[in-house]
Amino acid sequence: MAKSRGLFAVLTVLPVVVLAAAPAAAQTVADFYRGKTLTMVVGTSPGGDYDLRLRMVARHIGRHIPGNPTVVVNNMPGGGGLVVANWLANVAPKDGSVAVAITQNLPVHQATGAQGVKFDVREFNWIGNTTDTPNVINSWHTTGIRTIQDVMQRELVVGATGIASGSYLYPHALNQLAGTKFKIVTGYASLGAVDIAMERGEVQGKVGSTWKSLNSGPSAHWVKDGIVSVIVQLGVKKSPDIPADVPLALDLATSPEDRQVLEVLCAPSATGYPSFMGPGVPRERVAAVRTAYAAAMMDPEFIDAVIKGGLDIDPIGADELTEVVRGIYALPEAAVARARELLPAQ
Repeated sequence: MAKSRGLFAVLTVLPVVVLAAAPAAAQTVADFYRGKTLTMVVGTSPGGDYDLRLRMVARHIGRHIPGNPTVVVNNMPGGGGLVVANWLANVAPKDGSVAVAITQNLPVHQATGAQGVKFDVREFNWIGNTTDTPNVINSWHTTGIRTIQDVMQRELVVGATGIASGSYLYPHALNQLAGTKFKIVTGYASLGAVDIAMERGEVQGKVGSTWKSLNSGPSAHWVKDGIVSVIVQLGVKKSPDIPADVPLALDLATSPEDRQVLEVLCAPSATGYPSFMGPGVPRERVAAVRTAYAAAMMDPEFIDAVIKGGLDIDPIGADELTEVVRGIYALPEAAVARARELLPAQ
């Protein structure tokens, strides 16, 4: 009899438990974001392209997210983006309240087994990218260097943000595979800081600007007026916007095997300035932020702000970003292994 009363007591409590859990289970995306803050974190210091673009997105994306959260931007520089990527994967909330923008070369660092990687980019929820215009390498006018062939004859000092960034990896790889003579100076807080260093004469060139950003904003006249010379395109295919005599980095390889290695390193350039959320975020919240990101790219107020800010806009969506990242892991293992050998010790 005592057992029957005990079972009855449990059964009478169950409806209360179910009713108490129901509101949480029924919470909509709008319910979650209403009155909350979406924090967007960029893995560089303030002032560079990544920072400026993410802040531009942050000012406009909130009104396209159900519930209209407040959107703020924080900076978490370090390790060429490794610090913020590791934080997102292992420390940040997994509830959809955080998104991140990182340098595009982190997928390569993971694929090649670089030290310091504590994440899997294939588990990240990719959100979008403001532009897929190719990256370039440029020299400053006082150097007299006008082509990549010149850099095979004499040294060109270029600034870099860190050894995990493309600003280091690309010239380092070209030195090993194409016989260039880049001297790489690391430690700059952003690519914008490298611009200032070029103007001051601290360095002689820059690696990693997009073609469109180089031709907009404060540097809009640099190519036209001969202040810089664009000497290499960094991508897997030539851009019709860049003069035809500027070669792809891939075309500088001296063997088919070396070309495949450069393809491994250059493939992430198609991700541009990627933003994403961490693993484990509820699917409906990821979908809502992806939709909001795409809507912001088409928002007349956003487009007007981009034009006034001197930035370029040529967005690609989450699905395309995801495919680019997956494609890196489909490249030949032998080429990935050789790329791994090129990576510097962390």
